[in-house]
Amino acid sequence: MSAAPLAPARPAVTSGTTPAGPRRPRVRAGRVAGNVVAVVVALCWVFPVYWMINSSFTPDARLGARTPSFFPTHGTTANYRDAVDGSGFWSALQMSLAITLVTVVAVLAFAFLAALAISRFRFRGRRSFVVAVLFIQMLPAEGLFIAQYKMLSAADLLNSVVGVSVLYTAAIVPFTVWMLRGFVAGIPAELEEAAMVDGLSRTGAFLRITFPLLAPGLVASGVYAFLQAWNEFTVALVALPAEGSQTLPLWLRGFLNASVNEGVNWAQVMAASTLIALPVMIFFLLVQNRMTGGLVSGAVKG
Repeated sequence: MSAAPLAPARPAVTSGTTPAGPRRPRVRAGRVAGNVVAVVVALCWVFPVYWMINSSFTPDARLGARTPSFFPTHGTTANYRDAVDGSGFWSALQMSLAITLVTVVAVLAFAFLAALAISRFRFRGRRSFVVAVLFIQMLPAEGLFIAQYKMLSAADLLNSVVGVSVLYTAAIVPFTVWMLRGFVAGIPAELEEAAMVDGLSRTGAFLRITFPLLAPGLVASGVYAFLQAWNEFTVALVALPAEGSQTLPLWLRGFLNASVNEGVNWAQVMAASTLIALPVMIFFLLVQNRMTGGLVSGAVKG
């Protein structure tokens, strides 16, 4: 009777010699280093905003001291009160809100139709249109100021909401078309075709299937248009020469036109800057949740 062959002896496993062993500390160290770098970058990004808000609650005399105050220990709201009561804040706020609202609606309407035409239809001059949109983005805004001023002056649209909104819309639409084009191209046209096979019309298939999936793109484009129209300064400086028809960025410039004896009240400047930035922060926080919800619901529907 022959003996059974012996199984080969297994090599002894020593600690720290497995392939995953020495890599785990390196991976953890890399994650820790990445987290530290991310925190440092976030603090560098947040600190100017914090310093603006902190300075807005600090008296101007204390703000100009040699030793900086990182916390508003002697905080006051007088800077906000003086900034609002001492100038045309409310008229500038109404002007900015009206121009921004008209611009956002017009930009979304024109950019959405253009992006839909580029992505869904094949027509003569399509490539030329895409190249023209890209070329318009390369034009410097400063080179158009004289022509824009003469155009608005001839149409009697200076110092008006309509005139500034037209210029803002023309400047924001090209890039918004490129943004929405990516969203439209990312939705398969077969979804609409399947809905049309089930009995829906082309319009019904678009409104029920495609349009809900485009909601995140429309919201993102609306946020971009809102930021551009709300913070724009140079075009408004040309199209709104009258002192009574100013937007908030132009209103903020008035704090820097102080006399030599008085000097610039930087505490009021910071308070006015916070008032301008506050609506943007609130709007973004409200829309951010809707953007996330729209992205998730669109992925589930697709």
